[in-house]
Amino acid sequence: MKQFTQKHLLGIKDITVDDIELIFETADGFKTVINRPIKKVPSLRDVTIANIFFENSTRTRISFELAQKRLSADTVNFAASSSSVSKGETLIDTVNNILAMKVDMVVMRHPAPGAAIFLSQHIKANIINAGDGTHEHPTQALLDAFSIREKFGNVNGKKVVIVGDILHSRVAISNIICLKKLGAEVMVCGPTTLIPKHIESLGVKVETDLMKALNWCDVANMLRIQLERQDIKYFPSLREYSMLYGLDKKRLDSLDKEIVVMHPGPINRGVEITSDVADSKHAIILDQVENGVAIRMAVMYLLASQQS
Repeated sequence: MKQFTQKHLLGIKDITVDDIELIFETADGFKTVINRPIKKVPSLRDVTIANIFFENSTRTRISFELAQKRLSADTVNFAASSSSVSKGETLIDTVNNILAMKVDMVVMRHPAPGAAIFLSQHIKANIINAGDGTHEHPTQALLDAFSIREKFGNVNGKKVVIVGDILHSRVAISNIICLKKLGAEVMVCGPTTLIPKHIESLGVKVETDLMKALNWCDVANMLRIQLERQDIKYFPSLREYSMLYGLDKKRLDSLDKEIVVMHPGPINRGVEITSDVADSKHAIILDQVENGVAIRMAVMYLLASQQS
C-alpha cells in the first residue's frame, strides 16, 4: 500500500512521482463518486478547512469548495484583497486567528511567491498552495496531467506544448515540473518577451513559431495573457498576439494529425483561443474542470490522512 509522504502540498517540485501517482489513483476513485447520483462521501466529516484567498479567484476557489463539500468537510471561507496584506506578520496573524478556531487544513492563494512555504514553517495545519504569485499552482498541474493521462492512458512519452505567457504563469512552471517528472516531453511557445531566460534549464524545448510547435505536439495547453501581472508592454497589441499565437480552427485543421487542446481558464476567447476551438471535440477544457474537483478531493483526503 502506497503512503503519501507529504504533510503539505506547497509545490510540484517537493513531491515524488509515487505521490503524484497515488493522488491520481485516489482521484480515479473520487471521480466515480462525483458522477454518482449521491455525490458525497463522509471521508472528511470531522475535518475543518479554511479557504484563504488574498488574490481574486473564481474557478480554483469554487473547485476547492465543491471538493470539500463532496468530502463532507466543514469549511471557513476568508477573502482578503491583496492590498490588505503587505507583511508576512499580517499573514501569520490572519491565519493564527483562523487556527484559533481549530482549523485542520488551510487552502491559500497569495500574490507573494513562497507565501505557502512561509506559512507551513509557522503553523501546524496542513497547507495547500492554491497559487502563490508567479511561483507555483500545484493542483492545476496535477489536474492537467491527470486529464492527459485520462485521454491517452499515460503521460509518459507524450509531447506537450505550453503556449502563451510563460513568464508570468505559475501554471506553466508547475506543469513543466509535473509533466517532466511523469516522463513527458515539454515545449514552451510564445513571443521571446514572454519566455523566461534560462527556461531550458528545466529541460524544455523553446519554440517561437506556433505552427512548428503544433506540428510537434500531442497536446497544446493554451495559457491566457496575464495582463494583470504585466507592468510593461511585452507585445504591440492583443490583436497582433492573437494573429501569431492564437489557436483557431484554420490552424487546427491545417495539421496532419489530431491534437488535444487544453486551457487552465479563464479563457480569453478570441485572444489565445477561438470559440470554435474551445468548444470543439479537440478540447478537453470541461474535463479539466471536472477533474479539478476529483484531484482536489484526492489531495485533501491524502493530507488529512497524515494527521495523527
